Amino acid sequence: MADLTLPGTRFSPSVSLGREPVVGDRALRDAAVALEAQFLSEMLKSAGLGETPKSFGGGVGEQQFASLLRDEQAAAMARRGGIGLAETIFEAMKRRAGDEG
Repeated sequence: MADLTLPGTRFSPSVSLGREPVVGDRALRDAAVALEAQFLSEMLKSAGLGETPKSFGGGVGEQQFASLLRDEQAAAMARRGGIGLAETIFEAMKRRAGDEG
């Protein structure tokens, strides 16, 4: 199975359900946070974050590394609670895992 986590998208205690996670909850939450981080990265890209200015820009190097910065900023947002998408995804995956188990 592919690793869906982005760098730095480990579960943060600030994003919890208020109860102790069971064994599989950690992996589901990590996947949900990684998915929210990817979503946020795409939204930041659409909003123009990381676009280089026409004048006094950093050139090709800045263009190449802008996506890495944007991904890390999105991952940080998701780890700190994001827009709540990870929690919704986590609950849906948990329900589905419960139905199959």
